Parts: sequence; structure tokens; C-alpha cells
Amino acid sequence: MNNWGSNGITSMIILIAILLVGIAAAGVMTASTTTDTEDIEQLTQEVVDEISTYLQIKDQKGKFYQINDEYKIKKIAILVSPLVSQEVDVTQLTIQLDDGENVRILSHIDSSEIGNNNLFGHSLWSNINGTNFGLISIMDLDSSISDYNIINENTDNCYIVFELPASMTMKKYQELTVTIFPSSGIVKTLNLKAPMPMKSVITFE
Repeated sequence: MNNWGSNGITSMIILIAILLVGIAAAGVMTASTTTDTEDIEQLTQEVVDEISTYLQIKDQKGKFYQINDEYKIKKIAILVSPLVSQEVDVTQLTIQLDDGENVRILSHIDSSEIGNNNLFGHSLWSNINGTNFGLISIMDLDSSISDYNIINENTDNCYIVFELPASMTMKKYQELTVTIFPSSGIVKTLNLKAPMPMKSVITFE
């Protein structure tokens, strides 16, 4: 059933892309009867890239830490995977954090493989400081993420990991809006709400 749903979404995206390409090409042809074939091909590729660049959110975890005698979520990991095989340059991703009072923009710093490391104990965290984010791949058959910072297959799975700045750490029931902006394609917005700190590592609903 899940495969059927995924195939349906993929087909819908491809259909929309074809329709947009047709409309765009028709507009270009109407505007000029001497339109070069290469221009139409470039326009077609740009439309397809825009529509098909779609990151699925598969999991979203947070880790509580005791800060000033109060438990707060400080680290967050969001598992993403492309819907279709499409090159996504992760260095061009931008993450926006918004807690209703503060807005913080994070940029990519590094990518690595999970290996035998614990997700929240991975050495990559030593480079993450509240102003940036990293990627930890858990499925990447050609190592494109860790070696080239490229997500390129629909089988690729990686966690976007970041640390909240001190002013944005989350107490129970506090909310945070996380927006993922690709250089082109569909923007993803997540609304995370901190549960009660019953355990150290939690999964956001």
C-alpha cells in the first residue's frame, strides 16, 4: 500500500511537470517562431528539476539535555530522502528555525556516514554550533553524500542534524517551525512540539 502511494505521488509530480513543460514551451514558441531547440530543452529541464526536487520527511528526533536544572531539547535530527532519483546539492540547502520570537538561518557545514556511531554521539556534532547543520547518511550506496555532498538516488537516506542556539532550546510543550529550503524545488515545513522529557531521545509526532 505504501509503495502504491509513493508511486502515485511520483506519477502526479511527473504529470504536473509534463503539463508545465508543455505550457512553458507553448508560451516560448508563441513568443518567438525562431526559438532555438536548446532553449526549449533547457527550459524543460529547469521545470522538471523544480517539480521533482522533493525531499520526504521520514523521521524527526530530538535529544533532551539538562540545562540550568531544566530539561530542554538541544539537538534535532530529521531523516530525509528524495522522492525520485534527482541530484540535490546539500551545500545549497538552507534551514530556517522559527520559535515565534527568534528566526535563525542555518547553512551546511559537513556531511558524513553513520558508520558504527551513535546518531547523537557522532563526531560530526563537534562542528555544529547553532549556526549551521550537517548531514549524517544512513543509506548511501555510492557515498555521494559523504564524498560529494550530493543526494542523488531515491534510496539515499540521511539525517539533517543541527543544534539549537541557547535562545531557542525547547522546553516541554514549546514549538519550533523548521523550514528546509532547497536551491530549487519544493520547500518543506515541519512543526515540532517538545513532549514531556520522559526519556532522553524522543520522536516528534
